[in-house]
Amino acid sequence: MKAPIILTVAALFFSVSAQAAALESTSVTTTYHKVTVDGVRIFYREAGPQNAPTIVLLHGYPSSSREFDTLIPLLATQYHLVAPDFPGFGQSDAPPPSSYAYTFDHLAQTTNDFLEQLGIDKYSLYLHDYGGPVGFRIMTAHPERLQALVVQNANAYKEGLGPKWASIAQYWSSPDAHPEILDAFMSLSATEQRHTARSSHPDRYNPDTWTDEYAHLSRPGQREIQGALLYDYRMNVASYPAWQAWMREHKPPTLVVWGDNDPSFIAPGAKAFRRDLPDAEIHLLDAGHFAFDEKVDEIATLMLQFLQRHLK
Repeated sequence: MKAPIILTVAALFFSVSAQAAALESTSVTTTYHKVTVDGVRIFYREAGPQNAPTIVLLHGYPSSSREFDTLIPLLATQYHLVAPDFPGFGQSDAPPPSSYAYTFDHLAQTTNDFLEQLGIDKYSLYLHDYGGPVGFRIMTAHPERLQALVVQNANAYKEGLGPKWASIAQYWSSPDAHPEILDAFMSLSATEQRHTARSSHPDRYNPDTWTDEYAHLSRPGQREIQGALLYDYRMNVASYPAWQAWMREHKPPTLVVWGDNDPSFIAPGAKAFRRDLPDAEIHLLDAGHFAFDEKVDEIATLMLQFLQRHLK
């Protein structure tokens, strides 16, 4: 009577082992690097085969390339992934504004120089939040390098700006007169709400994400850095018409995967891409601003299907 039990347990063991061996999240190792670009040390995550098509993942505020930790392994069995931290964020250097101009033009220049230094001259871009204005500047400067575009709560239309941007516009008009707006923008409460606000699944968010982000925002010099970028964000809104015209002209293959519950960059901003990119594939997900924290499997599946069609 014992032999069948032993065989059953053995069969179960080998079955589980076979399943575990196939899990993508354990079959690819992410590596971590730093390289000096224009005098600034840039940290980046890298995964996947070097000879595969490259996807460059550009992160949002107030996060870093760490926000892609769950997404990278799901893509890296088929693609080469590179995810840098912008200057002032994550593990990259954060020089004071007196020695590094914190504008989106400058972040884009540094990121482009980073890609050139790594010898990456063909890529798809994944844009999230602040990664949007950085990525749009890079692709408009080098349209021949872009193979495909994935947009996740990275705004390029005025109708995508949620209600809070009305108060931020007051900061743009007079930063010194409205320090309370920057206070709120960098607060612990706002940092948490960027993750959990209006989420249908707040239990899926690891609180370490926003406590770590807030700890970073609390470092010396961060108020000046983030205040400069928040003020410069007005230039992104001013650039929307130019970016839209570029999309109409170049029509890159585009996938929009948008957290429908995001109170900052609201759903009309996702739908608006259809005006300039009639063939864009647009998906509104039951998720918030950091959609991959709730829907990473769905986003990865949509990306793999989309990229398989367009990267041949």
